[in-house]
Amino acid sequence: MNAPRPDDARITRALADARQSVYWTDRPDRPAAGDPLEGTIRADLAIVGGGFTGLWAAAHALEADPGRSVVIVEAGRIGGGASGRNGGFVSASITHGVGHGAATWPDEIDLLQRIGRESFAGLAAFIARHGIEAGWRTPGEITVATRPHEVAGLRSLRDALVRHGDEADLLDADAIRDRIASPTYLGAVHQRTSYGLVHPGRLAEGIARVVRAAGGTIHEGSPVERLRSGPDGTVEIVTARGRILARRAIVATGGYPSPLRRMRHWILPVYDHILVTEPIPAATWAELRWEDRVGVADSGNRFHYYRPTDDGRILWGGWDANFHGGSRVDPRWEHDERTERTLAAHLLATFPQLDGIRIEHRWAGVIETTSRFTALFGTALGGRVAYAAGYTGLGVGASRFGGAVALDLVDGRRTERTQLAIVRRKPLPFPPEPARSAVVRITQGALARADEEAGRRGAWLRLLDRLGVGFDS
Repeated sequence: MNAPRPDDARITRALADARQSVYWTDRPDRPAAGDPLEGTIRADLAIVGGGFTGLWAAAHALEADPGRSVVIVEAGRIGGGASGRNGGFVSASITHGVGHGAATWPDEIDLLQRIGRESFAGLAAFIARHGIEAGWRTPGEITVATRPHEVAGLRSLRDALVRHGDEADLLDADAIRDRIASPTYLGAVHQRTSYGLVHPGRLAEGIARVVRAAGGTIHEGSPVERLRSGPDGTVEIVTARGRILARRAIVATGGYPSPLRRMRHWILPVYDHILVTEPIPAATWAELRWEDRVGVADSGNRFHYYRPTDDGRILWGGWDANFHGGSRVDPRWEHDERTERTLAAHLLATFPQLDGIRIEHRWAGVIETTSRFTALFGTALGGRVAYAAGYTGLGVGASRFGGAVALDLVDGRRTERTQLAIVRRKPLPFPPEPARSAVVRITQGALARADEEAGRRGAWLRLLDRLGVGFDS
């Protein structure tokens, strides 16, 4: 972040009234919680996890076969995990961006781009067809440079986007500051296609409504204790008060502990923090000149993403990715004062016009990453169980593809999706503890140094580059 840090008093004032709650789900019109699973039931397809991957898998299954019995069990609430705790950015990319995709799967990148865009279009059509009021907009995304060394990479980004089928414009410092008035901007790329914004809480609730209307069943407040082979070739899923005997099952638990222990070798959960302001006065919006309300991300290794909300606030997230030893997930880590103060400082430095504006919401959510930044797919129990996880911060869009792949796998269908290398080949596993924590700590330090040293990647990052391993968001 290449800007003077606001004084501590301004940061303290901005955060003074902020409550630890998620803006997207902290609202009176949130649907009531569904009933927990009780007793023994049978199903054609059981899905563990009521986030986007599980919801999309259920929607795909019921659309393809309306007579299929589909049951979702969710430990908490629909939209209460990562699916309702993100920034609401929706990318068509299933490869964590076109640059990463081209470097990792050069022979398939145009196919991957096409499949990603088709899934993105399918998401938009689903929202329209079912009348889901989730603030869906497609203004694209702006990537800004805030340090001198980042400017050179903008042209490469624009060229890669255009080369692989998207529309993108290169903006110099004057052009981007005329569109969004921040003194920190040195240049930008506006990707005009394949990027949208959504209210993720309402999207999750909308998909759940469609699933229920199509005959699916959703049990909330039902954490899974065991998943194992059941009688007569079934998959048995056991919760505290019930069980499911299913012909097939999909595990869609994201960064949360999975009932399939094998997944834990590949999944690394990190906490990503977000702030949301109070509604911004009209006069301040006029000063910001942010008329198209497009979403923005900056281009460092440690980066921010931010956007206006439909009711005139600013959402601001990113920067730190906090990992806790043992890959543990715990609600107490959803608040981190040091990270929140850093985020508030960077928000005020980026937009000095917000001096005096209060932060109303602050929270964290778990991003699940793999060593190659893209999702992990596989099967278990002789193919009767499939899983998908590891979208590394781009799951709002990529999870629709992930849910479709998991359904293909568990149904034993050979499709264009299942033949992709991104599906067939697994990333390198993370090492066990204590080496896992050490690798994360060393890598995060190396990425921070690269940001401060004009983008120069040291020996450790160059080694990870050669191995196709690292951390990006």
